Amino acid sequence: MPPTSRIITLTSDFGIADHYVGTMRGVVFSINPEARVVDISNSIPSFDVLEGALTIDQAYRYFPKGTVHLVIVDPGVGSARRPVLASAGGHFFLAPDNGVLSLVLAREGGEVRHVTSSHYFLQPLSNTFHGRDIFAPVAAHLSKNMEAQKFGEIITDFQRFAVPRPKQISAGELRGAIIKVDKFGNLVTNVRAEEISNAQNLRISIGSQVITKLAASYAEGAPSELFCIVGSMGYVEIATNRGSAAKLCSAARGMEVTVLT
Repeated sequence: MPPTSRIITLTSDFGIADHYVGTMRGVVFSINPEARVVDISNSIPSFDVLEGALTIDQAYRYFPKGTVHLVIVDPGVGSARRPVLASAGGHFFLAPDNGVLSLVLAREGGEVRHVTSSHYFLQPLSNTFHGRDIFAPVAAHLSKNMEAQKFGEIITDFQRFAVPRPKQISAGELRGAIIKVDKFGNLVTNVRAEEISNAQNLRISIGSQVITKLAASYAEGAPSELFCIVGSMGYVEIATNRGSAAKLCSAARGMEVTVLT
């Protein structure tokens, strides 16, 4: 028998200082008091669609099939951008149509619907808080085991983007970039482990720093020593033991890295 209520997760750039997250929870519980709401992260940097895409792509697979994922990073709220519902990999995803589901859909495929069934929305509809008025109530109804087709028709022209891939400059040389700086200051590159052909001769350049050590764990490095590690996201990271590689390298997202193997 299927569970009587699907889990709802929340990923957003709303933070924790304002009422937004709590209000969305209130909407969900008003419609489905049996709902279980789990925060993945409400600390996505404001308007950072790429960070939202990376976050949900890393997290959704560890929830049960049938989970409803709310992904609200919505700089276009109130504009002509569409609310969408994706069914992918046995999960449901509710988000603005701005590419925030790109990585999930690239991994899983699936179908995307334009959410148009306005009788599920809260009224009056705000132009600035669709998380409350559209996404939270639709998620609540969906969590009650409603079928996705009740919320709108399938579309194929939804927005999507790809994380830039490293460029092959020459044999054994890749040019990549930092795609994420995590809370610990680790620099996540867009270079995957399988793209390193010869780990024994690894050299990664970032700014004026050249890193030659590939560690198996963060604890293998000495304090203030920069090293590389294959992180849990599957990408090569630049890290340091109990410190911030971002500070040591004066680095931020988008900074170029060169990988020699």
